[in-house]
Amino acid sequence: MDNSNRKRTGPKPKRLKEKVTLGLEIGRGENKNIVPPDEVYKLAAIGCTAAEIAAFFDVHIDTLLRNFASEITKGKEWAKIRLRKAMFTNATENMQPAVQIFLAKNVLGMSDNPVDSEANAPLPWNEEDANVEVEIGEEYEEDSGIE
Repeated sequence: MDNSNRKRTGPKPKRLKEKVTLGLEIGRGENKNIVPPDEVYKLAAIGCTAAEIAAFFDVHIDTLLRNFASEITKGKEWAKIRLRKAMFTNATENMQPAVQIFLAKNVLGMSDNPVDSEANAPLPWNEEDANVEVEIGEEYEEDSGIE
């Protein structure tokens, strides 16, 4: 049998199919786009800026902010919560010193540099107090081995 006469079959080129997307209709005239609120939330939750989200959906940033302010705010807050949780896990469970130091400074208010305040001022020194002789009682001498 001669295989050169057989037609080769392979994958056929893919064709676009129609999909129904639920979302808000944004824009005017020919510039109308459908923007799903859950997609805006997901993009904000991974740290995308409002400008990036607006560019992704091909809408004006002001229009996006006016229609999806709550989704963007919730997404950004969720990203902060996830980041804070990951940092806390790295600091406490994975014992990462750099993260521990960062959290100590930013959450606990600790600092590398002492703050000049009355509490941190050196104790006053008087020359009179420096020349005071201390007498050691007999009881202490016996217990301590000092002669």
